[in-house]
Amino acid sequence: MEKSNGKSNVLVVDDLRNMRLTLGGILEDEGHNVVTVEDGYQAIEAVRKTHFDAIFMDIKMPGINGVQTFREVKKIDPKAAVIMMTAYSVEDLVKEALEEGAYAIVYKPFDIDKIIALIEELLREKIPILVVDDQFADRETLKTILEEKGYRVATANDGAEALEMIKSRHYDIIFLDVRLPDINGVELFEQVKKIDSKATVIMMTGYTEEDLVKRAVSAGAYTCLYKPFDMEKVLTLVEAIAKEKEE
Repeated sequence: MEKSNGKSNVLVVDDLRNMRLTLGGILEDEGHNVVTVEDGYQAIEAVRKTHFDAIFMDIKMPGINGVQTFREVKKIDPKAAVIMMTAYSVEDLVKEALEEGAYAIVYKPFDIDKIIALIEELLREKIPILVVDDQFADRETLKTILEEKGYRVATANDGAEALEMIKSRHYDIIFLDVRLPDINGVELFEQVKKIDSKATVIMMTGYTEEDLVKRAVSAGAYTCLYKPFDMEKVLTLVEAIAKEKEE
């Protein structure tokens, strides 16, 4: 399956041409790569060729309904997020789709703001973040703020725990405290980069640790944040990195 660089791929599946064109046009205006198809069979073929970050799927279609199509799509690409669409009262099908893992249901006529917010939420979920800090309050504050904005956040309270987690999965962004009880943050940073060179590491410190900070930044750390955190600055930074990761 191919994935185009830069923008998010979105598939719109609806047998009504005006629905396809309306929703497809709005999503294109928002900067997404959009493919539109008119039935479930075409949707399955499209998913075989391309990975779609989000799939808007009409529930009621001739030939093969949206829930049956959804099942086939998930076999081909389990990571695709499928958002079901309906203008009808088809509670059984809606219930079935949600129980089988559909991401959400949207009702026609469309609430466009809700649809755009759904896609933004989906893209944020694709940015896994790790916060490494031995101070419980700092760690949990950062985690809570990021989760409220829709990001997926894991935490570690020392270097050993962080290394185990980084060995087992990729994190797009790692917030790393300069001072940890078992290893200083810069030494940990150097080990992290050997394990996962693609992770973006942001150093954090509540102290004046100029030498350590300079060493980390010169070795490739993205930046250093000073405690207490300016949360607006933190969120702006994460959004900027998330956009870079999509490109």
